Amino acid sequence: MRNLPAIVLACLLCLAACSEEPLKKVYNEDIDPVEQIDSALAKAGAEGKFVICQVGGNWCPWCLRFADFITGNEEISKIISENFIYIHVNYNPRKASGPEKTERAAEMMGRLGNPSRFGYPVLVVLDENGTVLHIQDSSFLEEGKGYNADKVIRFFRSWTPSAVNMQ
Repeated sequence: MRNLPAIVLACLLCLAACSEEPLKKVYNEDIDPVEQIDSALAKAGAEGKFVICQVGGNWCPWCLRFADFITGNEEISKIISENFIYIHVNYNPRKASGPEKTERAAEMMGRLGNPSRFGYPVLVVLDENGTVLHIQDSSFLEEGKGYNADKVIRFFRSWTPSAVNMQ
């Protein structure tokens, strides 16, 4: 029993090391995603940028990890802010009940090139007119239980307006 304080301390340290802070929820579940995309396109057109839609939801741990990863990396954040209007487009196939919600979700996904076939998160690059330029399966950007900075940077740099419009 003499070692009880040491055992308790070891357990507390283990719990502290093993517990992760919950990731910030970034998807607004109360806004209409089609209107969100329209608003982002208007802003992108005015600023000479493209739109990136990160499609997924707060229900998706990989979606939240990606959002946390890109905001925590200074180089990636800079590339995004200089070239894109970046939005988190909420899509929850389990909550798309009722004919109106189902139709609106189908409209949104159709407009984005039906990217759900790649899983979540999926990144859709739109030009200033709303044309789908690219759909990125985010699993190709993963590494271990996170994302690879070099791959993510390469993806974003490959789809900037200047890279796409090179002549």
